[in-house]
Amino acid sequence: MFVLEGLSVTYPDGTKALDNVSFSLAEGESAVLAGANGAGKSTLILASVGVLPSAGTVRSAGILLEKKNLAELRRKTGVLFQNPDDQLFSATIYDDVAFAPRSAGLSAKETDARVNAALALLGIEYLKDRTPLRLSGGEKRLAALASVIAMEPSVLLFDEPTAFLDPRARRELIKILNGLPQTKLIATHDLAFAEAVSTRAIVLKKGTLFADGAAHDILQNEKLLEESGL
Repeated sequence: MFVLEGLSVTYPDGTKALDNVSFSLAEGESAVLAGANGAGKSTLILASVGVLPSAGTVRSAGILLEKKNLAELRRKTGVLFQNPDDQLFSATIYDDVAFAPRSAGLSAKETDARVNAALALLGIEYLKDRTPLRLSGGEKRLAALASVIAMEPSVLLFDEPTAFLDPRARRELIKILNGLPQTKLIATHDLAFAEAVSTRAIVLKKGTLFADGAAHDILQNEKLLEESGL
């Protein structure tokens, strides 16, 4: 469902942010992407949807990452960015969630159905007519997630989803993520959160694949975590 083969990213200054990273996720699998700051987690998320140029192969929801397929891949691969303000820019949450379906050319009826379904799935129908400027961090996170879910993606990529969340919002997010059927890759350095939302842990260290296995085994291995920089 989500396959990386030899993914490498080199920044313009010559820094190798990712070096020959390969792994795959099965349909419906939930995996955490762990690593210290600077390990390459965010770079991997952005490269996977073509935001950053890369070498190697990315295939998501059966779609090969290449220029001619980019729009289709992004429709099937939703990304929740670290800062929800990067995804919320309209006057109301309804308009934010409706933005992508409208841009994809869906009818007003289908767009409305998608928006209402996404808001209901996350239990935030009450935010529909609210402005993003007046929401809490947790509400913004869920609203941004609704804007992604409205496109009905097969794969979901998350970049530090617990950032800006208080403990209650964090617990609510855990519950919601565990209820989503999509294939999920969740980049985080929050190890307790990671173990709560995943069955598998993939660890990066300085842009390379350092460990890959059962989440509990890896996230409870103090020696491995120390060696990885976590």
